[in-house]
Parts: sequence; C-alpha cells; structure tokens
Amino acid sequence: MSALPVGATIGILGGGQLGRMLAVAASRLGLKTHIFEPGSAPPAGDVAHAVTMAAYTDAAALKAFAASVDVITYEFENIPTSALDILEALKPIHPNRNALATSQDRLTEKTFLRDLGLTTAPFAVVADAASLDAAIGTIGTPAILKTRTLGYDGKGQARLQSPDDATTALDAMAGAPALLEGFVDFTHEVSVIAARNPDGAVACYDPGENLHADGILRTTTVPARLSASQRTDAVLLAGQILNALDYVGVMGVELFVTSRGLVVNEIAPRVHNSGHWTQNGCTIDQFEQHIRAVAGWPLGDGTRHSNVTMENLIGDDMDRVPEAATSNAAIHLYGKAEVKPGRKMGHINRITGPA
Repeated sequence: MSALPVGATIGILGGGQLGRMLAVAASRLGLKTHIFEPGSAPPAGDVAHAVTMAAYTDAAALKAFAASVDVITYEFENIPTSALDILEALKPIHPNRNALATSQDRLTEKTFLRDLGLTTAPFAVVADAASLDAAIGTIGTPAILKTRTLGYDGKGQARLQSPDDATTALDAMAGAPALLEGFVDFTHEVSVIAARNPDGAVACYDPGENLHADGILRTTTVPARLSASQRTDAVLLAGQILNALDYVGVMGVELFVTSRGLVVNEIAPRVHNSGHWTQNGCTIDQFEQHIRAVAGWPLGDGTRHSNVTMENLIGDDMDRVPEAATSNAAIHLYGKAEVKPGRKMGHINRITGPA
C-alpha cells in the first residue's frame, strides 16, 4: 500500500463520536473524510467533508460512497457482511475483514486468542438449556452468559451467581447464540491502545486503568497500577495480536490483572473509549495514529508526556460540564442533540501531573 497524498479522502463507516474524532484528526493532517451513516444528523457529520446518510443495505449508496474515497475504515464493529462485500470489491478496508470477523463473534475471538497462547476466561458455547447446564458443570459459577454477537457497554449479558440463575440468564439472551464465560478473579482492568501500519510497524500507548459502572466505562487513568514486567507483557501481547491479524489501524485490547498474570478480556478493532486520554496526554493521539495507519503514513510517537484521568460524560453528567471546566480539564463533547440515560455525550481529560 502506498501512502495517501495530502488531500485524499478516507471513508468512515459510522458517524458517532469515534467517527467525529477521526474526522477531526484527519483534517489536521490535510486529509478529507466521508462519513457513511444510516442515522440522521450523525455527530461526525458536523466535522466531515462529506456525509452519506443511507442504509447498509443500500447497494447503490455504498458503491457511490466507495467511488468517492481512497480507503475505508470504520468506527464500530457490527457492520453487515453484505455491505462489506460490496465495499471491499471497490476499495481497501482497514482494519481488514479478518480482524473484523474475529472481533464480531465472541467465540471466534476467544478461540483466536487461546490459539495464540494467550490466557482468556474459561468459556463454552451455549445454544440451549442443555448446553448451558453442561457449561455450568464444566466452568462453574459465578459466570457471565453473553451473546456471541452485538453486545456492547454491558448489553447482551446476564450474570449467574449460581446454577439457579440459568433459566433467567438464558431467557435474557432471547434465543441468540451465546457463550458462558467463567469468573476471573482480577484486581483491576487495564487496556492497551496499539497501532500497526501496512509496513508492519507497531506502536503502543501506555496501558490505562479502567473503572466501569453498570457495564459502561466511567474512567481511564494513566499510569495504570502495573509492575514494569506487567507493563511490558501488556504491550507485547497487544503487538502479538496485531501481527497475527496482519492488522492496520488502532486496536483496543482489554486485560484483567490477576495474581497469575494478564488475562485478555476482549479486543476492539478500532479506536477505543479507553484511549481518549491520549488526546491530552500524548503528542500523537489514538485518532491521528489510526488515520496515519490506514493512510499508509509512518506511525507517530505515542509517548505519554502527562498523567491523565479520562472521565466519560454519560447522560445527565452533561449538567456538570460548566463546573467541570477547571484549568486542568480538557472537555470533549460529541455534538449529540439528545441526552439519554446511559448515552455517552462526551468526556473530560484531566491532567494530573507530568509523566
């Protein structure tokens, strides 16, 4: 892949906040962005060069979109295969289809990670009550039953404290193929934001420590509580995953920190909520890094120059924005017209000191 020239256009599937911040990063580099989004008034549309609002089933719109861009990337994983079939025949897609397929199905993802020699939570396929009972017999409880696809921010999950919860948990899956994951005894969760370009160069940011509430990320803090060896292990395993997938772009790798080492929770083939701290903690943030990678440019230096705590603004947290605008707080709002419970409306990066 040759590097895109200044003035080239990057197509982005999805017009949410991640697409918005990717478009801003691309504009700083003299690159244009074209957003493809089925919904009306996408936040990314405020800052992109062009927007197509059409369904992913609209073949004519997809073909016209592909004809207008030089390369295609995406801000979320759950893009219909039929749309990707049309687009891939016309323009390169980064990250590649293999990476997308791996992350779209929890069974495929867990199997891929296990086959790399990485540690995951114990897991078993669940299709019905009998297979759930068998999985509980093997894995035990507490455990979490998760839909294999389409789950995010705690959705598509049901916790089992004991085998008595099996029926309720299975009903919550509404017939969707599922996976039972065993409980991991961890002290805290961290994530590594890692990037790889077409030349195979890899750059990783410092791991951030994540705190969730109700299945939604609330804060990410850097530096994370990790020993030097744990920090090295986290970065090396992220690079291992990128190379195994021949990946191009930025990926988020979520890890559990346990007394027996790091356990991979999941991977996200895109810029990641837990990497927002890089906007104010690094010279080159995760969004510019992703644009550089998919454009075939050299990766930037992801060295952290500041300690940062990133806080998501969710729902009515927007009411606190004026008082949160302190001298050490960088506010990033997503331009969403309607405040809803559980909806990510923006985030704040607070500088807590030099790195």
